[in-house]
Amino acid sequence: MKLFIKAITKFIAGVILVGALLFIPAGTFNYWNAWLFMELLFIPMFIAGIILMFKNPMLLKSRLDVNEKEKEQKQVIIYSGLMFLSGFIVAGLNYRYSWINISNITVIISSILFVISYILYAEVLRENTYLSRTIKVQDNQTVVDTGLYSIVRHPMYSITLLLFLTIPLILGSIISFIIFLTYPFIIIKRIKNEEKVLEKDLKGYKEYKKKVKYKLIPFIY
Repeated sequence: MKLFIKAITKFIAGVILVGALLFIPAGTFNYWNAWLFMELLFIPMFIAGIILMFKNPMLLKSRLDVNEKEKEQKQVIIYSGLMFLSGFIVAGLNYRYSWINISNITVIISSILFVISYILYAEVLRENTYLSRTIKVQDNQTVVDTGLYSIVRHPMYSITLLLFLTIPLILGSIISFIIFLTYPFIIIKRIKNEEKVLEKDLKGYKEYKKKVKYKLIPFIY
């Protein structure tokens, strides 16, 4: 019950916060791109939360934990927060003042890519039940090297890269897209620190690095 209350409270708070950051700058509730994005984001999130509640409550608990202990990761959280804050506000203002308009076909394609990314994200959660929002090695944790983890060492970040870069396009803002282009640099900083922790505390991770060479993007990085 405590986990359910925590999860539903954070979910409702997230809906309210994202809605405020989009609709207040837009000056209207008729910002259809914002409604589309919130539906694509929160409906699957709610369904996934219910499934985890019954199937894997420990994974849900770890995903709700945002108490980061690593100093560098706290900086990453701050940078990410600033990116979302400024990106959402600018998207709302862009809709309000019609600075630069994006075609509906771009919005549709971005929405499809967003949904595909969400499905892949769920697959990563299925493959690796040790995934936490904070950088730490859990008790009895083992290296996962199958599925998407056989292609890149951090498939969750690869997916969030695509996921996050489609968000400003769904919201109809090229300017916000430029702001969100800071995310690859943010996530690279997170990966560098995370791998230091994993090499130190997770048995077999050094061998896994030799087996899977690419961190984020196959044949590139």
